[in-house]
Amino acid sequence: QVQLMESGGGLVQPGGSLRLSCAASGLTFALNGGGWFRQAPGKEREFVGAMCWAGGSFFYAGSVQGRFIISKEGAEDMMYLQMNRLGPEDTAVYYCAALACPASIATMVVPANYDYWGQGTQVTVSS
Repeated sequence: QVQLMESGGGLVQPGGSLRLSCAASGLTFALNGGGWFRQAPGKEREFVGAMCWAGGSFFYAGSVQGRFIISKEGAEDMMYLQMNRLGPEDTAVYYCAALACPASIATMVVPANYDYWGQGTQVTVSS
């Protein structure tokens, strides 16, 4: 059974940083890739960024470009989202998802193209 689980969310002041983690079981990120989405209250799920490990293709939403970084360390089935210079507009539930790669940018940005999802972790940016 494939499971993804996010962790690392919480309350942070504007301008601060958080690092989210996504642990995969029953599935290896090593042969594939991953993406992050977020959903604020009353809004649709929004693409944040995605990356294919083999080939190194990646894409970030314009709203987070230069502030957020997706990474995968070593051979662990772990994916990370480093979030810097956070603002109130970044407040949302953040979800990780497994991506079948290779994938085009058009594929990466659509939630329906991801087969497996975590339950989400809340990120609140407030003073």
